[in-house]
Amino acid sequence: MPIKISHRFSILSFLLFKSFLRLLAKSALFHLFSMSTLPAKSRLRGVVFDLDGTLIAPVIDFAAMHKAVLGDDEYERVKAENPYGIDILHHIENWSPDKQRKAYQIVTDFEIQGLDRLQIMPGAAELCGFLDGKKIRRGLITRNVKESVDMFHQRFGMMFSPALSREFCPCKPDPAPLLHICSTWGVQPNEVMMVGDNLKDDVACGKQAGALTCLLDENGMYGSQDFADLDLTPDFKMCSLKEVYSLLESNFDLRP
Repeated sequence: MPIKISHRFSILSFLLFKSFLRLLAKSALFHLFSMSTLPAKSRLRGVVFDLDGTLIAPVIDFAAMHKAVLGDDEYERVKAENPYGIDILHHIENWSPDKQRKAYQIVTDFEIQGLDRLQIMPGAAELCGFLDGKKIRRGLITRNVKESVDMFHQRFGMMFSPALSREFCPCKPDPAPLLHICSTWGVQPNEVMMVGDNLKDDVACGKQAGALTCLLDENGMYGSQDFADLDLTPDFKMCSLKEVYSLLESNFDLRP
């Protein structure tokens, strides 16, 4: 009798072992299949930021600036023709040299007045620290003056390189500044993301350069109809720099 029990136990053990091997094989194959079907994360080697409204809170009264440059009546006419915002730099670039100088001085005066009120956007320091930890390059493109960029660097201790102000021509939305940064870094545009709060300037610049684009839309200004009207759709739309942090951390292969 003991011999029969031992024999049955051996057979049962053998069958259980075979079942275990089958399950193990299926599990391994499933794991391999799952890993092979997961999409590879896109490599990201650099991030280029806008300044006003992206890294620092908006401090310039643009309506007052535009009125000072254009005059009240002309301002109302131009505003009605440009529901997505007045590109004042583009508007005055074909004026006479003397009229241009006066207009640029007004714009610069407004920008300089805003320097004392600079406030960093929530999440900017954490995002920059995260990128630094990954050794991911950080660049900056703004239509503001160089003095504003220098003040930003000094006040908040976050350095961006290259940091291109409007003295670099042509400025956004032309892709030239972003392409210049990519060339300086020695990377391809599709390995870079442009982050900014302006659809017509930042997203347009990124799209034309062939980069990834992230629209920072804190107040929900833009929707699908706006994207359709301007024929500009960002690759990503985020409500805060904290969301941009999560996006980069979760969805990209961050290697310099």
